[in-house]
Amino acid sequence: MRLSGLQREVLILYRQCLRECRKKPEATRKHFQTFARDEFEKNIKLDKRDFSAIEFLLRKGRRQLEMYASPGVKDIRK
Repeated sequence: MRLSGLQREVLILYRQCLRECRKKPEATRKHFQTFARDEFEKNIKLDKRDFSAIEFLLRKGRRQLEMYASPGVKDIRK
């Protein structure tokens, strides 16, 4: 199955999130993984042709990843 450009970008962002989780302290790593998974699952029903919404969420996700990837962020909770 071939993926569209946006689908590839979403998967790349998800993988980046999971890679960043591995850099966090082991005690809180699960919190980061759960947060990332929940954020992606929240929008799983989004119409794949709604390009503007997907692009907005990709930008938002990248900003969040950049913020949470900071070494000063040790834990995340909802």
